[in-house]
Amino acid sequence: MRAVLAAALLALPCLAVAQGYPRTPAEYLRLMDTDGDGRVSEQEYVDYLSAGFRRMDANGDGVLEPEELPGGHGKPITLRSHQDNLRRQFHKLDRNHDGYLDAKELAAPPA
Repeated sequence: MRAVLAAALLALPCLAVAQGYPRTPAEYLRLMDTDGDGRVSEQEYVDYLSAGFRRMDANGDGVLEPEELPGGHGKPITLRSHQDNLRRQFHKLDRNHDGYLDAKELAAPPA
């Protein structure tokens, strides 16, 4: 069992690369930075991280119902509530309070 788990963990970086997932903060920054200015605005952050919500919202009503959530259970969450939470996260990550995130701030855990 341990050998299978170890093999699976070793395969994760390859899987991430194969599926195009970013592996470094600089790669995340490039994905989120839609205007190419080398930093991520609050709107870019919210837009990028809202894409997953929208993919999960099967009926497109702006609410993730329990059946749309991983495992098929949990409290419903609205897109607005999700985005409000993202904005709070953004401001925690923006350590220098300049209104933008750089690669270092993106890599830091929220305060």
